[in-house]
Amino acid sequence: MDRSSLLQLIQEQLDPENTGFIGADTFTGLVHSHELPLDPAKLDMLVALAQSNERGQVCYQELVDLISSKRSSSFKRAIANGQRALPRDGLLDEPGLGVYKRFVRYVAYEILPREVDRHWYFYRHRSCPPPVFMASVTLAQIIVFLCYGARLNKWVLQTYHPEYMKSPLVYHPGHRARAWRFLTYMFMHVGLEQLGFNALLQLMIGVPLEMVHGLLRISLLYLAGVLAGSLTVSITDMRAPVVGGSGGVYALCSAHLANVVMNWAGMRCPYKLLRMVLALVCMSSEVGRAVWLRFSPPLPASGPQPSFMAHLAGAVVGVSMGLTILRSYEERLRDQCGWWVVLLAYGTFLLFAIFWNVFAYDLLGAHIPPPP
Repeated sequence: MDRSSLLQLIQEQLDPENTGFIGADTFTGLVHSHELPLDPAKLDMLVALAQSNERGQVCYQELVDLISSKRSSSFKRAIANGQRALPRDGLLDEPGLGVYKRFVRYVAYEILPREVDRHWYFYRHRSCPPPVFMASVTLAQIIVFLCYGARLNKWVLQTYHPEYMKSPLVYHPGHRARAWRFLTYMFMHVGLEQLGFNALLQLMIGVPLEMVHGLLRISLLYLAGVLAGSLTVSITDMRAPVVGGSGGVYALCSAHLANVVMNWAGMRCPYKLLRMVLALVCMSSEVGRAVWLRFSPPLPASGPQPSFMAHLAGAVVGVSMGLTILRSYEERLRDQCGWWVVLLAYGTFLLFAIFWNVFAYDLLGAHIPPPP
């Protein structure tokens, strides 16, 4: 039975007078007697939705949205009010799962703070489309690094090689007019250690986030962190170049960590405190290493070393824009006031950074190193 036939049957048998409301118990009996194809998560949510209503009824339009895999803000609030009806450990206790479904269950508990959202995501998740953005970015970064490593015959501290900064991908203050460099620098890395750190975090955190929140949201967050990183460097460290995808990586990591903190009681990921401490230590160590390379380089170099400000800018983007995105699972961003505030703030920063790059360097007489 297709979806339209199911809805027609429900309306004819359960709401013949077109009152707009349907009894939850009667509907559940109809589902079982006719063996209707409805996901277990949707049945659980139907019971929770009915419990939020004093008369034990469900609005017909909300039922249509549920069967059509749509959840409005009012629907989610009603579900939250009846959340006690949902089995709290249902997913953890579910036996006989294959490897991929176990991974999906792991992602649900890793990313989502509410059991109702975990059930919803687990039962409606489809493997197509796959999380291609973070995997593609990581693969491209590895390929570019291998190409330059083989060409320069240097796998660590590549920025010390005189030919490295001649790449058309690196952001250099002397090439500010080449706007693509404000984004493409994310494909270049200082060395194997920076690439390994970024690739590991992108795959461990970025891929699960993309599986849950989708390609558009996570790519927007990642690229916003990358762009904010290079623009922040152009304002605060006007002589320094930028390489590496740390702006985007720190946007993802800080958004995820902030989401875990904001929903600490609901998060069920194992050893969350220990993992958060380790993540903060690793991120702080990476920033400290970048500061050391910027101000106390181990080898003499022909010009300033890449700036560390991209890391901090990415973290700010993650806490602001990223937290807004991750807190709105299955809800349109344009319906949230907070999203427009964050978007306005980011747009204002972009306009200021553009004017700064066009006029400030000449007005301040900044002595930037000659471009390679």
